[in-house]
Amino acid sequence: MERCVVGGGGGSGGERERSNTKCSLHPGHFPNLGCAVRQISGAAALLPSSYTARVGKVTWITNSFPPAHIPSSHKEPHMVLEVEYSGLLKRARSMMPRASVRETGFRQGDFSLWIEPLLSDDAGHYEALVRYGKETRRCQLELGMVTVTVNPPGLLVETEPLLLNCNSSHPAKLVGMRWFHNVSLVPISSRFRSRHGALSISRTTVSDSGPWRCELTYSDDERVSATFNLQILGNSASPVVYAAVGSAANLPCLLNRDPSASSILGVSVHWSRLAGGDLEIWGISRNGSNGSFTLHLPEVGPWDAGQYCCAVSVHGTTITRDVTLAVMTVTPSIKGPVAEGSCLLLICSLTHPRGHEYFQWRQLSSGLSNGSSFQDTPRSPAVQRYYLGSTLELTHVSQEDIGTWECSVHGSEGRLGAVEYELYITGTVSPVPNSLHSTPLLSPCAPSSMLHLTSQHFPNLVHTPN
Repeated sequence: MERCVVGGGGGSGGERERSNTKCSLHPGHFPNLGCAVRQISGAAALLPSSYTARVGKVTWITNSFPPAHIPSSHKEPHMVLEVEYSGLLKRARSMMPRASVRETGFRQGDFSLWIEPLLSDDAGHYEALVRYGKETRRCQLELGMVTVTVNPPGLLVETEPLLLNCNSSHPAKLVGMRWFHNVSLVPISSRFRSRHGALSISRTTVSDSGPWRCELTYSDDERVSATFNLQILGNSASPVVYAAVGSAANLPCLLNRDPSASSILGVSVHWSRLAGGDLEIWGISRNGSNGSFTLHLPEVGPWDAGQYCCAVSVHGTTITRDVTLAVMTVTPSIKGPVAEGSCLLLICSLTHPRGHEYFQWRQLSSGLSNGSSFQDTPRSPAVQRYYLGSTLELTHVSQEDIGTWECSVHGSEGRLGAVEYELYITGTVSPVPNSLHSTPLLSPCAPSSMLHLTSQHFPNLVHTPN
């Protein structure tokens, strides 16, 4: 008896998928043919049979699922589908419209039975009665089932434990089982334990989402597999938000899935921050839009910098994420009006640096002042001046320096954010008498005269650390 094993991708949490796996049989003399077909619940099953002669009529029967009027305890064979060469089709009510024979293939001798979607109760013995000319032949197939189920069912919340069960109707003794996640073999550890055809995960994370495939090996060397697409509800990676002093900041708290889309209601969220020894708490009573629970700060200052905590409670389980607010500031070495010809330092600083950032200055626009009038002209990127470093040193401030200067911070991910500083000048610097040069003076633009870097300032850009 020839055997044929079909395995493919499985469904996930109520989803149904098609199986791309095919098994084609060309028996030639067409004896009583047996074919064991392993399939996955929720997929599309193909029970393959073909014959080179013109087929007049095919009747598929099975003992797997009983018609509605017959008790389930009676496993007598009954009709699934009957099709004639003319195209006349009869189907059992319990299989409508899941069972079919493809008309194009049928006229070419292919009378394979398609079942879509496949249900667990469809497993069992199938037989095709094929009439061609005055002869009738039988084709026998066994439809087995491989299923992966998860406990608890439904959408899971991060940190909850779960159990993945892998079951097969194959009659031989199970001698081996392996699990794969995203194609990679899952090693047995303190978090992943395998026993009796199941895999337990003690503490789930968002990274556990995705396809999980079990592979079962039996004593007769039969190997079958099924896949389950696991969905874990959790928060995205903890980000750093860069915001300029005086600007608005949005601190994200984003779930990877919308709870309401999975009929999960009553999600509660609150933000907290330890500031000056006191715990500040912001409550968000409404369900987030598409799983987003953003905390909006309308105007931030250096005192707002620090770590914030978002806590989302779902089904009695709390998911927490920390978000760091880094505030950027530009500090000039001259307070108040800047005279033409003076030496000016613009110091760009950042709270909560991660150690690998670098700074870049550029002049976005320039202008000329004439008394009380000032005209600002944007500079094209081709003529913009760029300077590396957190401190911009203008040794002799001139009319060309008037305008908007931008300090931007960059990391391995690219540009993280920027802050702008408007430079205006008034009057000129009085010349220093020669007699004063007899004693060496430390230039105000010398590195040793720089102010200590205590803060820094950026426009609402979100960075997710690696």
